[in-house]
Amino acid sequence: MSLGAVQQYFSATGTQKATCYVEHGKAHMGKGKLKPVGDGVTVNTKAFERAISEIKKRGGGQLNVEPGYWLTAPFNLTSHMTIFLVENAVILGMDDESYWPLLPPLPSYGYGRERRGRRYGSLIHGKNLKDVVITGHNGTINGQGRSWWEKYRKNILNYTRGPLLQLMWSRDIHISDVTFRDSPFWTLHPCDCQNVIRNKIIIHAFLDPLAFNYSCMHMVIEDSYISVGDDGVAIKSGWDHYGIAYSRPSSNITIRNLIVRSMISAGVSIGSEISGGVSNITVENLIVWNSKRGIRIKTSPGRGGHIRRHVIYHNLTLQNVCVGIVIKTDYNEHPDEGYDPKALPVIEDISFTGIRGQGVRIPARIYGSPEIPVQNVTFQDMSVGITYKKKRIFQCSYVQGRVIGKIFPAPCDNLDWYDDRGSTTKNTKDLDYDR
Repeated sequence: MSLGAVQQYFSATGTQKATCYVEHGKAHMGKGKLKPVGDGVTVNTKAFERAISEIKKRGGGQLNVEPGYWLTAPFNLTSHMTIFLVENAVILGMDDESYWPLLPPLPSYGYGRERRGRRYGSLIHGKNLKDVVITGHNGTINGQGRSWWEKYRKNILNYTRGPLLQLMWSRDIHISDVTFRDSPFWTLHPCDCQNVIRNKIIIHAFLDPLAFNYSCMHMVIEDSYISVGDDGVAIKSGWDHYGIAYSRPSSNITIRNLIVRSMISAGVSIGSEISGGVSNITVENLIVWNSKRGIRIKTSPGRGGHIRRHVIYHNLTLQNVCVGIVIKTDYNEHPDEGYDPKALPVIEDISFTGIRGQGVRIPARIYGSPEIPVQNVTFQDMSVGITYKKKRIFQCSYVQGRVIGKIFPAPCDNLDWYDDRGSTTKNTKDLDYDR
């Protein structure tokens, strides 16, 4: 919907919804002037809060953020609202943690990710919301995360850092045409949300990832560019016994048409916290470049949960990646000693089709275990140029699955082979990959 169209729309009762402006010297909301200043120094938290309060009172509306650097402490969204950042509009997060509210730990986590107990909230926050849009003409939300990272590395923060944007227990969320930059911690963090669309966004961050998608259902992430230090996209569903008790899966998620650079981790990751389960995941048309890993699935004993039922990777391009595909079952990091080591996750029904790459050191490293075997994995139409010759480029243990047609480089010996018609079956160790 265009800006003009949004400004004119009405509620079901016929009451015109508010259109509020944050621009130099004024915030039009039908009452008075708040005199915000977009100089990057003046704090404009009250202007945002009052504009959103007016939108809530009127049953919905749009907050237009005009060109400028709008410094603010964290603020909360409301239902049925749009934030529209025009070109050269920048929302700047205050880097003084004393302005950031403290929230209880995530229920599926048990305690703060970095510190026990409470955690800092996000710069832009919302819970129990419906119908929220964050969009614009490629305006920017900047968390000014450098000082947070410096304090974290010096071990002087008392609580877990907060995300740039966090929405909890919400639905019908649309985020598009916005740049997110330099989060204090995670960048976009929907938690137990439904019907979420994120497209045409740009992410730049010092270290941490685009998103920890906790226990979300019916989500699309598409047409975006991500350059971060940790995972570009991470799908999770709870940590050990806390996640098992919370019991909310992540499912029906599509990730497509992304370009990702992850300096120390993976382009797209599932896990390791999968205690609520992960299923029905499609990753397609993905380019990962100059990264440590392309795809990673990780878990461990104690997690419980599962990664299964239609986990599909299709049309992936890997450029200058250390390890193309990783499945790891010994990621032993736990919230506390209350976890059950006998709570074993299930990993099965995963397919990789149309995998291309150049400058890849190890195309695949799939390490199941006697306790957590990796089952029913399929490889088809794979050709990855490798940076050095080594006998076991395709590294596997405790893996069961199949190869359809020939792939390059040679796959694990213990995978079954089917010809392109699916009619002939034998073990891949019998194939001659030197001809």
